[in-house]
Amino acid sequence: MAVFNSSDGVALHFDDEGAGLPLLCLSGLTRNASDFDYLMPHLPPCRVIRLDYRGRGRSGWSDPASYTIPREALDVIELLDHLGLERSAVLGTSRGGLIAMMLAATAKDRLIGACLNDIGPEIVEAGLDVIKGYVGRKPPFANHAEAAAARPALMQGFANVPQERWWAEVEKLYAETPDGLELTYDPKLRDAVLAAEGQPTPDLWPLFDAFAGLPLALVRGANSDLLSVETATEMRQRRPDMLFAEVPDRAHIPFLDEPEAVAVIRQFVELCR
Repeated sequence: MAVFNSSDGVALHFDDEGAGLPLLCLSGLTRNASDFDYLMPHLPPCRVIRLDYRGRGRSGWSDPASYTIPREALDVIELLDHLGLERSAVLGTSRGGLIAMMLAATAKDRLIGACLNDIGPEIVEAGLDVIKGYVGRKPPFANHAEAAAARPALMQGFANVPQERWWAEVEKLYAETPDGLELTYDPKLRDAVLAAEGQPTPDLWPLFDAFAGLPLALVRGANSDLLSVETATEMRQRRPDMLFAEVPDRAHIPFLDEPEAVAVIRQFVELCR
């Protein structure tokens, strides 16, 4: 674990291990570097860098107005500068994939390639509503055991998930305290998410198209409520060379240690070398 300070003074924590091709792993909205724990044993040799965004995981909290994709993309650039890396491949889960698209549009020279986990330039509104329903809210569970027991019913679209995986998930998502479970991120992230309501939906297809000429891959949960079949199909039509895997029994988001996901990510890493 290491830390650096962003240009606006936020302490950002990251993990940096291995050698070779730099692979920067960017997690989901409320998540952190531990998102990629399941994938780590399956990666080919490379230098894996995992960032906790501002306000998440071990990183410092900030003004909620700074919990935005443009600011988080700038944090990524500053991390690469801190590490002395001119370019990196990016594996972006959900929010992380949106950050990767922002980087493609604004700092393409810093990218080697991108692999997107269950995210695209169009997001299903119903899936967004699910996220808005829980982000920033205190979990209604007394302990990890209660949360793990409730997880299968809460996670619609997931099947054949061992109970020990749900245990691992709730331990990543929540801290157990005498007063019940607490979030492992700044609850005011909710303010930043809700601030976007009522604003015109931006056209993100130009950001996706900005990946032109770079290795590209997409992993989709077969039951995803955030990335539709239609959007994934359009992405593949625009980039016929894009590596693609659809993971059965998974919604938003695949854990990335499923055989289908591992195969595509390994191909992507080799393509970026």
